[in-house]
Amino acid sequence: MDIRDIHTFLQAPLARVETYIEASLRSDIGLLDQTNRSLREHPGKMLRPMLALLVAGALGKVNESTLHYAAATELLHNATLLHDDVVDGAALRRGVPTVASILGPQAAVLIGDFWLVRCLDLVQEAQVQPYRVLGLFSATLSHLTEGELLQMERTRDGATTQEDYLRIIYGKTASLFVTAAKSAAISVNAADGLQEKAVEFAHKLGTAFQLRDDILDYVGDALGKPAGLDLKEQKITQPLLCALEKAPQEAARVRGMVSRIGEEPELAGKVQAFVAAQDGAALAVGVMNRYIEEAIACLDAFPESEEKQYLTALTRYIGERLY
Repeated sequence: MDIRDIHTFLQAPLARVETYIEASLRSDIGLLDQTNRSLREHPGKMLRPMLALLVAGALGKVNESTLHYAAATELLHNATLLHDDVVDGAALRRGVPTVASILGPQAAVLIGDFWLVRCLDLVQEAQVQPYRVLGLFSATLSHLTEGELLQMERTRDGATTQEDYLRIIYGKTASLFVTAAKSAAISVNAADGLQEKAVEFAHKLGTAFQLRDDILDYVGDALGKPAGLDLKEQKITQPLLCALEKAPQEAARVRGMVSRIGEEPELAGKVQAFVAAQDGAALAVGVMNRYIEEAIACLDAFPESEEKQYLTALTRYIGERLY
């Protein structure tokens, strides 16, 4: 069972989610409408809507509110990507030029804002506890902002701790996984205990997802994603944290190098060599695998169903294609 099997299983509800997204993004402003249609030509894997649909199906029956909330998670995710590309100065996203590189950062921010507003509109239009779910999306936006700003603060001095790192990746990534899962559970009126298990599952799944991305930044991947971008931006992530834990006597020296990469870019290579010498990436894979197994264990509370099996498959998929 792989990601294509999950897409096939969810083909009908995913198509309806796509319909909601496309309808939400229509505009009579030609530049905006054309840009939105262009962005939808490269939609990514739709992981967050898939998570929402599977959780809803595992705990009840997918309904119109489920579809609203699933579509809203994808709109919010892409709004943050549009903004991230401005912050990072990224020229490419999913192998194609970013909006920021084509139309400029101002347009990218404004279009991201449009996606965000349409996300909130979709939530408010749902029938099942929309204002409660609106609070979830609001909290996620707060976590996203705080996570990014905490990361920016820590990159200045190379002082990111394990606690900082987990807070950063919860804010930047796992919080939206949590909102996708909990809003889905709410949409089918799942029992409170099952809603909390869905939250715990999604938190661990989202953490594992970001861990995988951060590991790939050290080892690259089969899809050609370049390695080393995080270090160039002076970000301390799990592979480096694992290496520092293994060689604590080197911590002050290595953290000092990270803090100077902006002025001395060649130091990034030395930090990468340190991580490789300490097997930091392999140790980080162990951390990621623990989160994956803990996430799967959360599913023990769910009733048996095909959706539960596919949730397990989705979780396993997160850890694939590392080497």
